[in-house]
Amino acid sequence: MFESLSAEDILFIDIETVPQNANFTDLPEHFQKLWDKKSGYFRDETQNAADVYERAGIYAEFGRIICISAGVIIQKNGERFYRVKSFHDADEKKLLSEFNDMLSKFTSNSGKKLCAHNGIEFDYPYIARRTLINGLRLPKILDISGAKPWEVKDRLLDTLQMWKFGDYKSYTSLDLLCAVFNIPTPKDDIDGSQVASVYYHEGDLDRIIRYCEKDTLALANLMLRYKGEQIISQDNLLVV
Repeated sequence: MFESLSAEDILFIDIETVPQNANFTDLPEHFQKLWDKKSGYFRDETQNAADVYERAGIYAEFGRIICISAGVIIQKNGERFYRVKSFHDADEKKLLSEFNDMLSKFTSNSGKKLCAHNGIEFDYPYIARRTLINGLRLPKILDISGAKPWEVKDRLLDTLQMWKFGDYKSYTSLDLLCAVFNIPTPKDDIDGSQVASVYYHEGDLDRIIRYCEKDTLALANLMLRYKGEQIISQDNLLVV
């Protein structure tokens, strides 16, 4: 499979999400009750709904997207570069509308594919769900309800699923795979668990955007490693 993939035909994406509100008490009462019920499935007996509210960002019904970074590998004077653009806005509907327009244009050409790490379980359904919640039309590539597994795999790539080679027992993080393949990552700054705090308490969206962009470069480089090809230096990162 790896040999048949053209790295230049892939759009590499990563999303950053946060809870709908900075604090549990800011939620409407009805949603407080719904989160209490939802979180009851994973919190322990010493915790209440407010104690685990920081985890709300991973659920599309209780969270929202604050940044989507999308990048492509390009050739320039015989050298590979990675060009990335980030979509971010306080208005999630505007963010998604702009990203989905770009996604539809990119994938309108035959053979173009989307790639994310754990995308099948997280990024792709999260974007699709938040798109519908915001009253927007799904891009064709994400409209996979009822699609056959091989139809999904043909257009939505997932470096986590690729690494499993049919083994479904465990999750392997992008950070771990980058360490295994000796790929530089942005984890020396922040990680996903800190995004909500940086966003709500520090107000530093730019820091989150840079982290998200570098994560997509790490993702692209992981795909290149899978293909047995040379990775792209961060010096060749082009931010649009």
